[in-house]
Amino acid sequence: MTASDQQHPQQSQMPADPPGLPSAAREAATGAVDPHLLQQLADAHGVGTSFQGWDGLPHSVAEETLIKVLASLGVQAHSNQLIEAALAEAELAPWRRMLPPAVVIQQGEPAQVPVHLRDGATAEVSITLEGGAGTRDAVQQDLWVQPRDVDGIATGRATFALPQDLPLGWHTLHAESEGATASTTLVVVPARLTTAAPLEARRGWGLATQLYSVRSKRSWGIGDFSDLADLGALSAAHGADYILVNPLHAAEPVPPVQPSPYSPSTRRFFNPLYIRIEAIPELAYLKPRKRAAVEKLHEEVAALNKEGARLDRDSVYSAKLQALEMLYHARRSPARQAAFDEFCRISGSGLDDFALWSAIREDLPAGDPFWSDPACALGTPQTEALRERLADRIGFYRWLQWICDEQLENAQRAALRSGMRLGVVHDLAVGVDHSSADAWTLRDVLAPGTSVGAPPDMYNQQGQDWGQPPWHPARLAEAGYIPFRNMLATVLRHAGGVRVDHILGLFRLWWIPSGNAPGDGAYVRYDHEALIGILALEAQRAGAVVIGEDLGTFEPWVRDYLAARGILGTSILWFEYDGDSPLAPERYRTQALASVNTHDLPPTAGYLAGDHVALRSDLGLLERSEAEERAEHNASLEKMLALVRERGYLPDDASGAPGASEERTIEALHLLLAQTPSVLLGVALVDAVGERRVQNQPGTTEALYPNWQVPLGGPDGKPVFLDDLPANARFNSLLAAVEEALRG
Repeated sequence: MTASDQQHPQQSQMPADPPGLPSAAREAATGAVDPHLLQQLADAHGVGTSFQGWDGLPHSVAEETLIKVLASLGVQAHSNQLIEAALAEAELAPWRRMLPPAVVIQQGEPAQVPVHLRDGATAEVSITLEGGAGTRDAVQQDLWVQPRDVDGIATGRATFALPQDLPLGWHTLHAESEGATASTTLVVVPARLTTAAPLEARRGWGLATQLYSVRSKRSWGIGDFSDLADLGALSAAHGADYILVNPLHAAEPVPPVQPSPYSPSTRRFFNPLYIRIEAIPELAYLKPRKRAAVEKLHEEVAALNKEGARLDRDSVYSAKLQALEMLYHARRSPARQAAFDEFCRISGSGLDDFALWSAIREDLPAGDPFWSDPACALGTPQTEALRERLADRIGFYRWLQWICDEQLENAQRAALRSGMRLGVVHDLAVGVDHSSADAWTLRDVLAPGTSVGAPPDMYNQQGQDWGQPPWHPARLAEAGYIPFRNMLATVLRHAGGVRVDHILGLFRLWWIPSGNAPGDGAYVRYDHEALIGILALEAQRAGAVVIGEDLGTFEPWVRDYLAARGILGTSILWFEYDGDSPLAPERYRTQALASVNTHDLPPTAGYLAGDHVALRSDLGLLERSEAEERAEHNASLEKMLALVRERGYLPDDASGAPGASEERTIEALHLLLAQTPSVLLGVALVDAVGERRVQNQPGTTEALYPNWQVPLGGPDGKPVFLDDLPANARFNSLLAAVEEALRG
C-alpha cells in the first residue's frame, strides 16, 4: 500500500516516552542548542534534517523533533554539552569493539572487515560456516590506519579481507588478539535475487484477493486456508501462476480482534482465524458428543456465512476457538505428535514467547501496565513464573500455529500441484501495533517513544501516524538481524513469493515522536544494503519472488537499486503517468507486478462509476466540492479510456459508465496491461466478479466505514462464493482473456 494508504484505526496508545524524552523536549524549547552541532549529530545517526513536503519544496525538521528522535535512538541532545559528547561517542563507538555488530556482504564481491585491537598487536580472524559446515580464514591486508586513543588505550585498526567464495548463509566471524576474543554474525547474501528470472522468459499472472472475504459454502463466515487452496486450483485451471493474499499475520489471541490485516500483533506468526476446522485430522477421532458440539458451533455461525454486507470476525473467531480447544485436547497419534514437536523445535524460542504473550493477553488488556513494566519483560522472574503457570495455554497457542503451518503448507502444495509456478504469494505488513506481541517480545530491537508514519504529501497534507513502533537500526544490527531473518523465514516457509508493503521502509522510515503531530517527524535511515540483502537471501533459499510495493514518496534511485537486486516493483494502472498522459504500456517496467488497481482503491467497476468520489463526499473527506472532484476523476478516466480505444481494445463509442459496457471495459483495461513488459500481471478477484465496494477507505475509522470487513460480492452486492466461480461467466471471461493475451 502506498504511504498515503497506511491509515489504520488507532485502538491503543503509544507507550510512554523513554527516560529523558520529556526533559529533552522541555530543554529544547529554550533554543539553547547549536543548530549546526545538532545537525551534525543527526547526520551521524542517520536522522534526516529536512524532507520534501507535499508542495514539492524542502522543509526543515524542527530542532525539538530532532532531539526527540535522537532520544528514541538512545542519544541525548538537549544541550550543547550533551551533543558534543554524543558526537565524540559516535566517532569512537566503532573503535570500542573488536568487530562490528554484524557484517552483511554480497556473495562473490570483495569485502573487508575492520578489527580493533591494541596498537601494535596482531589478530587472527576466522569464519565458522553455517551449520558447522567448516571454517575459513580471513587474510589481513597491508592497510595502515591512524591509531586512536580509546579510553586511554592506543587502539589500532587491522583490516581483513574475507574470502570471495563464501557460500550464501548465516555464518559466524571470529577474531582473537592477545587472549581477547569477539564474534559477530556474518551474512553472505546474493548480489541479485534470481527467483524471478524464469518470469522474464514466460510472464505470469495471478489473482489478488483479501482471503477473509472469499468464502465457500463450507466456510464458517470467513475465508480460510482451505478456501485459499480451492481458489488456487480454480484459478490455476485458467492458467494463473499465483494467488496474492492480504497479510495473514496473527491478530489478538481472543476477540475482539483488529480488522485491519496491516495492523497485526506479530508479523512472524499466522492468524488462527483462517483455520478450517474440518481439515484438522483429530476431528475425525473426537467422541460423538464433542463432535456434535463442534457441529453445533458451526451451525451457530452458519448464517454469518451468507451475510453480504459485513463480516463478523469476532463471532466467527469465538466459535472457532471453542472448537479448537476441543481439538487441541484430543489425543494425537505418535506421528502427529512427532510432527508437532518438530514444528516447535524448528520455531524455537520465538514461538514460545509469542505463545506466552498470547496466554497472558487472554486476560490482560492492551493498556495494562504489565506490558510496559521492565520488571515484566521477557526473562524476568515474574514472566518466567507465568511461563510455568500458563504452560497448558502456551501449549495451545503453539498448537494453533502448527495447525496454521500445516494448512498453509497444504494450500501451497495444492497450488503447485494444480499447475501454478509460484503458488501463494504472501503480503508482509510494514509493522505491528504498539500493544502487539512483537512490541513486547522484541522491545529490545524496537525504538521507544516513537511511531512510524508518513510526512505531509499530496495524498494527506497533515501527514500520517500509523501507530507502529519502528526497528531500532543499531539494536537490530546488534542482534545480528536475527529478528528480521526469523520473520522472513516464517512468512516464506510455504510461499512462492512475498509482497513487501512499503518496501521503502527498508531504506528509511518517517519517525513521529510521542506527542508530535504526524507531520512533525523526521526520516531515519536504515542499512538498506543489509536489509535488502537479507530479504534476498531468505527469498532465494525459499525459491520465492519478492515484490516491493514501491509506491508513494521515494528517492528516484531506490527503484533502480531494487531492480538491480532482483526485487520486483509495483505498477498500478491508474498511477502510471507520463506527464499529463497515461503511460504507454510498452514503457512500463519489466521488473514489476502490474495491476489495474489496489485494495485501497475501489474495484474497477466502482472506480469507473466514480463510487469512491461519492463515498468520500458522504464521509466528509473531500477538500473541495463533489462536483469538482468528480470532474477531475472523469477527465483522468477519459484519458485512460482514450488510450484503451487507441490501442483497439474498446470501440470508439465505448464509455466507462456502468451498464452493458462495464464488464467489457474492465477486460479492455486488463488487455492493455497485458501489453506491458512487466513480468507479472495481477487480476483482482473483485474485478473478476464485478464487485464495486472498496475494502479499505483511507482516512476513516470503523465508525465511518467497515474497512477490511466487506465480503466478496457481485455487481448486485449479493455474496459470491467460491462454489459459484466455475459457473460465473464474468469470472471465466476475464481470466480467459488475460491468459489468451499473455499466451496468444
